[in-house]
Amino acid sequence: MHPFPHLYVASASTATAGDVTLASAGLVDIPSDAPAEFGGPGNRWSPESLLVASVADCFVLSFRAVAAASKFPYVSVSANVTGKLEKTPAGMQFTNFDVKASLVVPAGTDVERAKKLLEKSEQVCLIRNSLKGESHLESEVSFG
Repeated sequence: MHPFPHLYVASASTATAGDVTLASAGLVDIPSDAPAEFGGPGNRWSPESLLVASVADCFVLSFRAVAAASKFPYVSVSANVTGKLEKTPAGMQFTNFDVKASLVVPAGTDVERAKKLLEKSEQVCLIRNSLKGESHLESEVSFG
């Protein structure tokens, strides 16, 4: 790992109408637009969907790291995240993130240990830890 602090740089640009282009050095550009809920077309990644996807991505990457450090074998892991955006006294903000994690493990794996590692992954996810909204984890472990 590189020493801290880590700096991440991204840019967004657009004309008076149409897609916003999200860019970062060395990465593929991503077209973005407002979500349907805010009058956008609903067929592009939006800041809202990117934020929720970041929680899901961070969760599975955190699990990968936790599993590796714990020498825990698994077949696959996935996370479906629902973020709840509400009007609050402080303005609009995400108030809740429901994380539904699915973990497939080899036959004979200790399911309780698997669930504890999923919980640890939620606790160490730096994106999740950077957000104000509450988080709730629902996990499912199956054999495959």
